[in-house]
Amino acid sequence: MDIKQQLQIIVDAARERRAEDVTVLDLSEVSSTLDYFVICTATAGLQINAVQQNIREKTREAGVQVVSVEGPSQRWVLMNYGTIVVHIMTKEAREYYDLEGLWNDARQLSL
Repeated sequence: MDIKQQLQIIVDAARERRAEDVTVLDLSEVSSTLDYFVICTATAGLQINAVQQNIREKTREAGVQVVSVEGPSQRWVLMNYGTIVVHIMTKEAREYYDLEGLWNDARQLSL
């Protein structure tokens, strides 16, 4: 399975649990250690957990295993898939940490 298919599974799984503003950043040309970020917004801890669980289930079904998960917390969960890092954040955390602004030179993919 190629990386674009993996990204699509993650994006679709997040959207199935009503994650908002799902963004994919291609960091491969601006970072020597990171390839892709998937960033999405969830309203609260319960939705963050639902999005994280659905992503985990859908990727496992496709044969893609999560390397590690940091969280869950009430504001942010980070899922490491090796070449893909998924950030599920509340609106407040997303605005505060502004990953898109921090990585504004990365190319945004539309999936």
